Amino acid sequence: MTGEGTASLRPRRSAVWSLVFRAGYRLLRILDPLIRSWTANDMPGLSGVVEVRSVGRRTGRVRTTMITILRAQAGWYIGHPNGDAAWIRNAEASGWVEIEPPGAHGPRYRPERLAAGPERDAVIRAAIRQQPFPANLLYRAAQRHIAAVGVYHRLEPIAGPIQDASAPTVDPPTADAFEGAE
Repeated sequence: MTGEGTASLRPRRSAVWSLVFRAGYRLLRILDPLIRSWTANDMPGLSGVVEVRSVGRRTGRVRTTMITILRAQAGWYIGHPNGDAAWIRNAEASGWVEIEPPGAHGPRYRPERLAAGPERDAVIRAAIRQQPFPANLLYRAAQRHIAAVGVYHRLEPIAGPIQDASAPTVDPPTADAFEGAE
């Protein structure tokens, strides 16, 4: 394979793209209820948009964010094109995320931050192809900025209960929980 798939991305931070992404993601926060409704009703154009849950690093409360899950190199990836967003810092601090709807390996994953290199470049290219319109156009135009400041994680499945002490109780209740409730 030749062309865009093999050449290394040339990173270049841009103050303009940083502002564009900040404004765009503020708009998405306003549109969040509408986007959640569209994804819940399987509206076209939002395939790959999932809810990510993690624990707030300061509050300990469960936080949710709608993001596009990226598929590249036979794995799942998440990230932000404009650096460390709050949800990324929360996911790294807690050591886990839950994806809704869950994947074949279940809902819980450990995010592994990607260092600069071929895997991260492939994920950035996947983001350009897999983001819903019109975000895909922004990602394509800002590709060098994303290569300079974007933060991406590979998702590794976590089997069994979450081991992190800061994790909320998200497991379904057991039969023992109902004893004596009658």
